[in-house]
Amino acid sequence: MAPTERSFVITVWDYLCSLKLTLFLLISLALTSIIGTILPQGALPPEYVAQISQTKLQIYSKLGFFDMYHSWWFITLLYVFSLNLVSCSIKRLPHVFKFISEPALVLGEGQRNSFSLKKELTFSAPAEKAKERLSLFLGKEFAAPVITEHNGEYHLFAQKTAWCRLGVYVVHFSILVIFIGAIIGSLAGYKGFVTIVEGARINSFEGRNGQRMPLGFDVLCEKFTVEFYSTGAPKEFRSILTIMENGKPVPGYSQVKVIVNEPLTYKGITFYQSSYGQSNEGGEHFVTVTPRTGGTPEKFTVHEGEAVTLKDGTTFKLLEATQEVRQFAPGFSGPAARIEVTRKGAAPQTFISFKNFPDTNAARGDALTFGYEGTNAKQYTGLQVAKDPGVWVVWLGCALMVIGIGVAFFMSHKRIWVVISKKHARMYGNASKNQAAFQMQFEDIAEKFHEIKI
Repeated sequence: MAPTERSFVITVWDYLCSLKLTLFLLISLALTSIIGTILPQGALPPEYVAQISQTKLQIYSKLGFFDMYHSWWFITLLYVFSLNLVSCSIKRLPHVFKFISEPALVLGEGQRNSFSLKKELTFSAPAEKAKERLSLFLGKEFAAPVITEHNGEYHLFAQKTAWCRLGVYVVHFSILVIFIGAIIGSLAGYKGFVTIVEGARINSFEGRNGQRMPLGFDVLCEKFTVEFYSTGAPKEFRSILTIMENGKPVPGYSQVKVIVNEPLTYKGITFYQSSYGQSNEGGEHFVTVTPRTGGTPEKFTVHEGEAVTLKDGTTFKLLEATQEVRQFAPGFSGPAARIEVTRKGAAPQTFISFKNFPDTNAARGDALTFGYEGTNAKQYTGLQVAKDPGVWVVWLGCALMVIGIGVAFFMSHKRIWVVISKKHARMYGNASKNQAAFQMQFEDIAEKFHEIKI
């Protein structure tokens, strides 16, 4: 291989093994994952599409933000990160294996001077007897030593939990296992979205590509309810679902409550509570008009945006309605509608009519009192639909990661050498991490070491 070609290969290899690349990829994955947390993924809920501008919708779609974890650039980051982990492991793991399997049994002079933890013992017995006595002592107090004779000295080497140095590579492997589980879920699984009107059932859903996909069974929405905080923000919205096959409820899956963080899973398909809204089914609203001077209220059936002209020429239009006004008008609750009234020769007036607060409607003091009586429109529940056969592989990777992190951060490789020469025995100690804790252990052993009579 030519020198220039070799230099290029080595440069690329060193770059793939570099810590800088690892940090860059980790930060990039963390930042881009925030996008997938904030923006909805897969088929977009109708209410989200109605709220966002078309410009943002097009930009986000082109960048793949609504299917971020399957976008080419995010997958590229994962592939490069996996390559970085494998390269780092290939480069460093052989040295770690050699360090564990072939430890330094003989302690040189330079190494002895570098250790801060050491203790000296003098004795009058022959070195052979000192070796046997200290070997038994070290095996009892720490670990069974390996004895090596070198240049007229006996070197006793003992170590504990040397394998903990592999903890970081268990973490590397766990990340790769998680990626493999994600790939399995991506290839063999799917995600989508479905809306079900109260009292209706569905047997398919809309996938990420916008196509309808069959479930293989029916899902019936028995009921949908929403609870609100006093501020008007949604507190909890729940769906009561029933799984049906061959027209009959499946035992154990009848009237199951589904709320946020409490999904329903059947045949490997999971339904997550995602959104809700008012459907167009029915869609009729009921408004009463009562003269202030008295008389029989007149009832009208209207649709949103529809204008009605009364006998005296007054026109009213129901602009919009809600089944829970609390989130828009704190202090009020229940159904309400925003109505626009135009009297002959006068400018339009807009106000809110509350079903549960008729006195508020009458307090306006106009010649006509408008009361909102509700609607026959039904609520719908929005459910995310997901099947992920790779989830157990991901969980296995997570378990391995916990074990690897525990080993890497909370365990240390501890080593003790005892060098026996004529009339002298010197003990040295070292730990790969948590040196303070090991120092206490070493000092305890050193105190007993100093008391040995040879």
